[in-house]
Amino acid sequence: MEQVTDHTLAAARKVIAVHINYPSRAAQRGRTPEQPSYFLKPPSSLAFGSADAPSVVERPAGCELLGFEGEIALVIGKPARRVGLEDAWSHIEWVTASNDLGVHDLRYADKGSNLRSKGGDGFTPIGPHLIPADAVDPAKLRIRTWHNSELVQDDNTEDLLFPFARLVADLSQLLTLEEGDIILTGTPAGASVAKPGDVVEVEVSTRTGAAGSAALSTGRLVTRVEEGTTAFADFGARPKADDFQREEAYGSREAAGLSPDESAAVGHVLTLELKAKLESVCTATLSSQLRKRGLNNVSIDGLTSTHPEKRIVGLARTLRYVPNREDLFKTHGGGFNAQKKAIDSVNEGEILVMEARGEKGTGTIGDILALRAQVRGAAAIITDGGVRDFAAVAAMDMPTYYASPHPAVLGRRHIPWDTDITIACGGTTVQPGDIIVADADGILVIPPALAGELADDSISQEREETFIAEMVAQGHSVDGLYPLNTEWRLRYEAWEAMGTAND
Repeated sequence: MEQVTDHTLAAARKVIAVHINYPSRAAQRGRTPEQPSYFLKPPSSLAFGSADAPSVVERPAGCELLGFEGEIALVIGKPARRVGLEDAWSHIEWVTASNDLGVHDLRYADKGSNLRSKGGDGFTPIGPHLIPADAVDPAKLRIRTWHNSELVQDDNTEDLLFPFARLVADLSQLLTLEEGDIILTGTPAGASVAKPGDVVEVEVSTRTGAAGSAALSTGRLVTRVEEGTTAFADFGARPKADDFQREEAYGSREAAGLSPDESAAVGHVLTLELKAKLESVCTATLSSQLRKRGLNNVSIDGLTSTHPEKRIVGLARTLRYVPNREDLFKTHGGGFNAQKKAIDSVNEGEILVMEARGEKGTGTIGDILALRAQVRGAAAIITDGGVRDFAAVAAMDMPTYYASPHPAVLGRRHIPWDTDITIACGGTTVQPGDIIVADADGILVIPPALAGELADDSISQEREETFIAEMVAQGHSVDGLYPLNTEWRLRYEAWEAMGTAND
């Protein structure tokens, strides 16, 4: 193996970084891209660091959030222009470790370019050693990061969203990758914030070398953080941090030391207060209120629940299956496909709704993926198709709504195609972000803009119906009582006032 040298750094004309590429990172972020996306870092951001000679990076004066991200770096060995997947890896000469550093305090000013936030001098340390690309299996690399000697990232390249060859081939369709160019291939979950005095170490290694030879390692790339002393001038963007950037930099509100955000717990529309209101009323009541507003086609029909006794409320995430076609299943059915992406990105309190065209002749979810959704905190799964491993799925605490049990795998009838789009399920349209309410009477899809007034009016309706039920129980006729005429409404208002006074 060779050591990273000044020549290695000088040879790089481009440094290209990938946004999200590890399933663990996508799950943490709550979003899974369909295609890779990139940003550029200037070659002047490159630096070398080893145990003997750590690189030193400044946290710019006035900045709070210097984020670190351990990554695998690929070094181009021969130019690549419009190369195919089968040939792409041959254009990589070296593999090494990198640290994609950046200040979240300046992200607001970048408009997505990451130039200010990620382009600072020393913000891309690489090294210390170069592993020959032809000596490794790109799907069997390990990436680890230590923050002040604590292991905080540990992942592998087996299930990347976009394998390395795909990145090279994809980039080469529009631009020439030149000898010495560097591709940063994304970071797994666990990236966080480093402060002055902290030390961050990154290592890339192989499980085994080629033909069973000994494992290879880059050694540890070591970077020490120092506090900057030169303030930003007043003629450009100045550092500015908020709780959103703190959460992004640390990976979670809890890690950032922030108090729980009640509105964010279930979505900015579905606050905890609104969720509690919707949970307090029946779908039958909500359905009548929706009908008053001219919405009759908002129920997902024909499904059975594994837990009909439970009432669920959550925001919809969506997954669409298309009819199986063998050639397309080969490209979309395997690996980290749309089904697995949807399961691995569903968040706490969300409901994954699947469009299976009412096809009952195969499973759309089984025990392993249902368990993954439950572990991630999903409120429910809804599919108008079949469920495999039915006994195990039904035994879970998380409800699953389904058309029928079926033992076959999804490839018999379906291809998992895309996520978080408008779909059809059980005879109605569902959009990502719609509010789903379900109980023993059925499943409703509520437009978010109507949810607040709908919940309040439903609570009022059920209060009236409680009064009506009491009067019927006392022997009164329903004539004029249900619905309330003028006389009975006056009596209801008096009953209501008495109840309010006693609260």
